[in-house]
Amino acid sequence: MVARIFKSQKSAMQSGMGQAKEWILELEYDKSKSIDPLMGWTGSSDTSSQIQIKFPTKDAAILYAKNKGLTFTVLKSNSRKHIIRENGYGENFSYNKKIPWTH
Repeated sequence: MVARIFKSQKSAMQSGMGQAKEWILELEYDKSKSIDPLMGWTGSSDTSSQIQIKFPTKDAAILYAKNKGLTFTVLKSNSRKHIIRENGYGENFSYNKKIPWTH
């Protein structure tokens, strides 16, 4: 089996990077998918492709794959830089604000 190791990304429902610190090992599909003739849904009998194992570090995920005899590829993580403004959100509520805040 071939495994992919990658760093999890943040959810679209959150603005912070809180849950995007772990590494995931995911098995790729071995068998082809079939299409249900009645409903048109795509299905597969390969349930191992539904498994995601989470690790705290990349090295832990690689060690696990080597111990289980899996061939693996490590995908490069695209980490995003935090946007830090000179006058952040708190500046909107400063008591010595030069421009009055109105709706």
